[in-house]
Amino acid sequence: MRLEADSAFPETRTHVRYFLAFWLFILSGVAFLDRTNISITGLQISKEYGIGNQELGWIFSAFLIGYAAFQVPAGWLAAHFGPRRVLTFGVLSWCAATVLTALLPVGISQAILLLVSIRVVLGAGESVIYPAANQFVARWVPLRERGITNGLILAGVGAGSGLTPPILTWLVVSYGWRVAFWFSSVVGIAVCAVWWQTARDTPEEHPAVSKLELREIHEGLSYLPSTPSESSTPVISWRAILHRKDLPALIAGYFSFGYIAWIFFSWFFLYMAQVRQFDLKASAYYSMLPFLSMTVCCLAGGVLSDKLTERYGLRVGRCWLAAVALVLTALFLLFGSQVHNSSLAAVTLAGGAGALYLSQSSYWSVSVDIAGPSTGVFSSIINMGGQIGGAVTASLTPWIAQRYGWTTSFAIAAVLAIFSALCWLTVRPESPIPVPAE
Repeated sequence: MRLEADSAFPETRTHVRYFLAFWLFILSGVAFLDRTNISITGLQISKEYGIGNQELGWIFSAFLIGYAAFQVPAGWLAAHFGPRRVLTFGVLSWCAATVLTALLPVGISQAILLLVSIRVVLGAGESVIYPAANQFVARWVPLRERGITNGLILAGVGAGSGLTPPILTWLVVSYGWRVAFWFSSVVGIAVCAVWWQTARDTPEEHPAVSKLELREIHEGLSYLPSTPSESSTPVISWRAILHRKDLPALIAGYFSFGYIAWIFFSWFFLYMAQVRQFDLKASAYYSMLPFLSMTVCCLAGGVLSDKLTERYGLRVGRCWLAAVALVLTALFLLFGSQVHNSSLAAVTLAGGAGALYLSQSSYWSVSVDIAGPSTGVFSSIINMGGQIGGAVTASLTPWIAQRYGWTTSFAIAAVLAIFSALCWLTVRPESPIPVPAE
């Protein structure tokens, strides 16, 4: 009996990949806690340093400039050094930038320049998270689970951003805005320590992965990654990546996605306070709605993507789902920006944020479908487009709102949503990039 139990042990079913995907969800939430805390504390920082909305927009954009500029290096690093080390280094660096914000002296004359510089460093640190996470998906997650796994990881965007307003508002009101940044950095370091301790770059390296789970992973991958014993580094098929005819469409589509999303990340809290005339506490609670909607719809989009892919193929599961979601986004944005009732406007615009995030998993899952072992680089190029879109909206939205009104700002976002939907109709995930010989 003992011998039978021992021989059966290797076939024990483990789910290490599920835990690591969940922890990437936590890291994703912490990343958005650290990148959106500036919008919650923006009113207090503006008063303390004499900064207007336009200058605040520059500070918001600085993060995204750093984030976008380091996307391709981040993808290359994730592919060559693995998601465990690269993500650990990234978290520690962005926590350091958050601490520097808290340490900024009162009354300093170059506050805007220093805040812009710190936010660029923060963006560079955070640039690794999603290329590294997607490299994890490429190495650890079978095809049939990619949609829900990406949906879970990216649901951290909504969860982190949704919990940020009430928690940080309470800290700001009770202890001042600097404590909010100390809190963000301590949480980041703690979560990073768990990732370093529990993660491995490949399932073959992880001592807790059973033979059964390893076989499930290998059978579901579109390619078999190099084993840790092989000395060769992954071959990045740059020529094949840059010659993909649908890559420009994915970049342009994600630019539009980023432009829309960052209206919520950068300006929705201030929009609720300044335009819809809610007080600080009400603004914080209403500002949770888009991010809760993002969380739920990101998970739902991942589940739908996998189910539709299994039943109808990759074109329907990735491309058509995303296109329909983006059309719904446009409708919500147009209606929500024009209703007079402020509470209804908040709910409707939150619906637009949720519809937008129904498409989120598709962008990242399709990168794995197309690029395989080059996923880190491929997805980072697409993500760069999204962050450029976010940088544009962070500075352009207040300018448009000041001259033409907030209705026009949301109308432009709706047009971009339709444009992004059209981009998805040109994507071909069923034709992956050939895996290069090593």
